[in-house]
Amino acid sequence: MRRLSYSLGSLLSIKEVLECSQKLNEIKPEVMWIPETWGMENFSMLGLASKENTFSKIGSSIINIYSRSPSLIAMGASTIDTISNGRLILGLGTSSVPIVEDFHGNSFESPLQRMKEYVEIIRMGLQGEKINYSGKIFSLKDFSLLTKPIRKEIPIYLAAINEKMVEMTWDIADGAIFYLRPKTEMRKMITKMQRKKKIDTTLQIITCIHEDQDKARNRAKKTLSFYIAVGKIYREFLESTGYSEEIQRIYDEYRKRGLAGLEKFVPDKMLDDLCIAGTPDGAVKKLDEFRDAGIDLPIIQFNPIGNVKESFELLTKTFSGEINE
Repeated sequence: MRRLSYSLGSLLSIKEVLECSQKLNEIKPEVMWIPETWGMENFSMLGLASKENTFSKIGSSIINIYSRSPSLIAMGASTIDTISNGRLILGLGTSSVPIVEDFHGNSFESPLQRMKEYVEIIRMGLQGEKINYSGKIFSLKDFSLLTKPIRKEIPIYLAAINEKMVEMTWDIADGAIFYLRPKTEMRKMITKMQRKKKIDTTLQIITCIHEDQDKARNRAKKTLSFYIAVGKIYREFLESTGYSEEIQRIYDEYRKRGLAGLEKFVPDKMLDDLCIAGTPDGAVKKLDEFRDAGIDLPIIQFNPIGNVKESFELLTKTFSGEINE
């Protein structure tokens, strides 16, 4: 069976996340990912969702390393791993300047060094032994988890965009979580990095499926244009991969008029390079294009259209229909 996972989007309500989790328990994908932005707190949702879906691994996608201390993340990871009977994949990322500085009041400094120390401390904490740690950012004295972790090693996947974070991911992580990467660039990068060491490669794919193709594509364009408008790190990366004119136009329109109607400035070519959007026919073939670019575990990011339950039924039938038959 080919590997597949689903991500339950940030705009879903708690009830909707749990209902979708129940559906995933029926079709049994390898991983169910729960995102964290500035809405629902991630560890709480992972714990709840893990009780509705008792089969899949439970992934955080992603917990940012500026809103919690490394000790607290180790505590949360151990707790969720216990609740889910050893099914956690801990996804970590640096997030972005607006979220870290404007929403959390921290300074977005030394992201690479910070990530390195977080991973080291979290892994030490999960060993269940006393930690005395002296790093460039963190110094810990006599810290240990009060409750014994059920696993001494929990897989850690890192969200990687820029080259230095990609390289660090291959150095210290069990897997990589990519987002908004053109297929040609991704194929070259993954081929190069996997020669260095083989790790699990995942890609979160903005996905919109509807019987009306225009509705599906417009919905996906809205999500894509949002990330381009507000995400400086995505703008800069996509500009470096050959989309400079397209990105500049979208961003200029955003600065003039805001998000309303911004989706109409997303060209179809860029949409098809970065997302899956359209009718169920051909959607699996589009997914295979991402696999062919080197992705081991695709992450279908659910973007509902209309009724959430019906939209999720169509999405899962499209990509996991053979499992239900």
